[in-house]
Amino acid sequence: MFKKVLIANRGEIAVRIIRACRELGIHTVTVHSTADKHALHAKIADETVCIGPAATKDSYLNAEAIIEACKMTGADALHPGFGFLSENADFAELCLENGIEFIGPSPKSIRMLGDKAAAKETMKEAGVPVIPGSDGAVPDMEAARILCRAMGCPVMIKASAGGGGRGIRLVNSPEELEPAINAARAEARNFFGDDSIYMERFIENPKHIEVQILADKQGNAVYLGERDCSMQRRNQKVLEETPSTAATPELREKMGRAAVSAAKACGYYNAGTIEFLLDKNGHFYFMEMNTRIQVEHPITEWVTGIDLVKQQILIAAGEKLPFVQEDISLRGHSIECRINAENPEKNFRPCPGTITALHIPGGPGIRVDSSVYQGYTIPPYYDSMIAKLIVHAPTRQEAIAKMKWALSEFIVEGVDTNIDFQLSLIRDGEFEKGTYGIKYLENKLS
Repeated sequence: MFKKVLIANRGEIAVRIIRACRELGIHTVTVHSTADKHALHAKIADETVCIGPAATKDSYLNAEAIIEACKMTGADALHPGFGFLSENADFAELCLENGIEFIGPSPKSIRMLGDKAAAKETMKEAGVPVIPGSDGAVPDMEAARILCRAMGCPVMIKASAGGGGRGIRLVNSPEELEPAINAARAEARNFFGDDSIYMERFIENPKHIEVQILADKQGNAVYLGERDCSMQRRNQKVLEETPSTAATPELREKMGRAAVSAAKACGYYNAGTIEFLLDKNGHFYFMEMNTRIQVEHPITEWVTGIDLVKQQILIAAGEKLPFVQEDISLRGHSIECRINAENPEKNFRPCPGTITALHIPGGPGIRVDSSVYQGYTIPPYYDSMIAKLIVHAPTRQEAIAKMKWALSEFIVEGVDTNIDFQLSLIRDGEFEKGTYGIKYLENKLS
């Protein structure tokens, strides 16, 4: 087992990883920017290292500074969390070259799955259903026009190296094709340094269903049920739940087996998430694979009883999975709401500032993953998420009821938050029926 793990992240996920390490008896090191000097993850770790100024490119994306922090502190492993460098194959490779175990998949798997067009081809070869579309990246505008005529509108333009809803455009008519591709390429170039795009048939208002898998270095892999992530705004998840109201036991098994096949086709190990689109006829299609722990992992932990972060560390240390597929069962229902410092009434404008009062709900079946505290000043440089409120109950109806009162008891003063907005979603009739798709919230807000 590792003696010391460096956590190359910030916020609630860094705090979450610290706690998992402590349960395993592992010494922890965090890194922080100058803006995060007083952040909780910097305060509670055994050691912390300042790696640069506030800008992410100079701190949390500064691979050389992070590697140097590992060497300075003697960390023998690194957990990247999510975001930042977590899905950067070059960074994972740099860790290994410096004798630091990367707590995640191999650089080869990350690279293979990071190129969305190449990943789609790999899935097709593995027999995983994929959305009809281009064979790999679209080379030029003429090829795009030919594909558009063949598939018919509407079609989706997507960045090959994309993620987080960036580099995506919907084309409703042939006249929209060229400006949509140019806009998607520009956004992709800006966010990912790669302007290649691919095209897919547009599936009208599907559900966004993702399957959590764990795989060890010995070739064993299991799926841990599905999460419904269909409540989205601008391709960004707002709340998640498990299990999905759309998944029958037969569909769950079919998607799970497809997810395991996808992982094995890539020689994948560690935690990973295979994202599918599920249409109204019950057909599912591979969308992408996230090669990291997900923001919404706690709801899977609650219904399975499996600590995903601890399993990540154990797998990276070479241990075999302690369970097989037949051991996995889902108990009850879990919902997660992302609590952001933002103002929904002003187009969800981020709201950095000092938290003057804070009351976090508690009680049976309530979990809050957060890194904020009373008196903490939220910096303006990073993501606006300040907490994740997670509930668990025997049934979906009870979980919804529990989330309603938990949100009502969650008090944050000094900054605007989306707590009341989340409460309105939980009370929404379409959510309560479970029939919402990925366009529901966007249409509701328009």
